[in-house]
Amino acid sequence: MELNLNADLGESFGAWKMGDDATMLSIVNSASIACGFHAGDPQIMRRTLHAARRNRVSIGAHPAFPDLQGFGRRAMHVAPDELQAIVLYQLGALAGMARVEGLTMTHVKPHGALSNMASEDASMARNVVQAIKAFDAGLILLAPAGSELDAAGRRAGLRVAGEIFADRAYTDEGHLMPRSQPGAVLTERAACVAHVLRMLEAGAIVSASGKRLEVPFHSVCVHGDNVHAVEVAHAVRDALTGAGCTLVALPDMSALR
Repeated sequence: MELNLNADLGESFGAWKMGDDATMLSIVNSASIACGFHAGDPQIMRRTLHAARRNRVSIGAHPAFPDLQGFGRRAMHVAPDELQAIVLYQLGALAGMARVEGLTMTHVKPHGALSNMASEDASMARNVVQAIKAFDAGLILLAPAGSELDAAGRRAGLRVAGEIFADRAYTDEGHLMPRSQPGAVLTERAACVAHVLRMLEAGAIVSASGKRLEVPFHSVCVHGDNVHAVEVAHAVRDALTGAGCTLVALPDMSALR
């Protein structure tokens, strides 16, 4: 089975350091890079892109609500035209930076509350997808598997990579369990590996209660801001290859060509 291993990176800001991007980029196949709205700044973006090129990791934009203080995890309600402008602004920023570094932005993965809300709200999902398609219809949308965002991307004719999370628990509806709930974030390496292998074997999202939701998925995410991200990413990569998976960058996936 062909799969992609990805991480959300470039989430430091100024003197504030978040995660170990250098090591993560030696492990993952694809990176979604913060564009300055929830984290990241121009220098961080450029350094992350440079490191991604050095490690031959495919790159994508990780647009968010304008919420530095809340790390993009607080819900915001904005008009459709404003939402599209917010997304377009961030795609333009990363695409421009990438061009200078000799890279091409190949995917988009909404972040935090923007992703969570669009995953449940079909109208919001359509607006996010419209912005992506208007910017570049050839971009891959990396979206939570089985979500409204996933469905909106497919209806619009985008290439969509369904994503599952190694370090997050799921509700019975297939959504990410809110971080405020106990057990929502998996931090132990063994727990993350078991979670991923359980979903791989089932060919489905498996909720915290054990419910299975059969949806296609192409990519596994390990969040770069998790304190144990590096060891989890190493362990998940080894577990996937040990299970017979071939790990490739998103634009190299046969299913997305």
